[in-house]
Amino acid sequence: MAIVNQVQKRIRMEIWDITKFQIAVNCHLINIPVSNLDLNCLTLLALTGEKELTDFCTTAAEKEIFGSSQSVRNALTKTEKRQLIIKQGKSKKKIKINPELKIQTQGNILLDYKIVRVESKEA
Repeated sequence: MAIVNQVQKRIRMEIWDITKFQIAVNCHLINIPVSNLDLNCLTLLALTGEKELTDFCTTAAEKEIFGSSQSVRNALTKTEKRQLIIKQGKSKKKIKINPELKIQTQGNILLDYKIVRVESKEA
């Protein structure tokens, strides 16, 4: 049986931080590079839920996540191509975080990741 060095950390996070952490971990695990601005944009979307695209772009720009609504829209197009968000509709498009990411934003949240790396046996 392999011996492992185990690291346990217990911390309390606010809803913004724990949501952002979940998104960052998901992106890391599926090897999708995202900037801190992209993470902030995705976090805002996760916390606000499904929104009309134009309204969300305006809100994100007002919160100074990006400099303009167009910059937000460009970032969302990039994240849609990476399947992190879903756009629905034709004229008044709605956007939301891809449910397959299973990002939790309601109630009490406990994240329990068990990730291991085991060295190969040398003969």
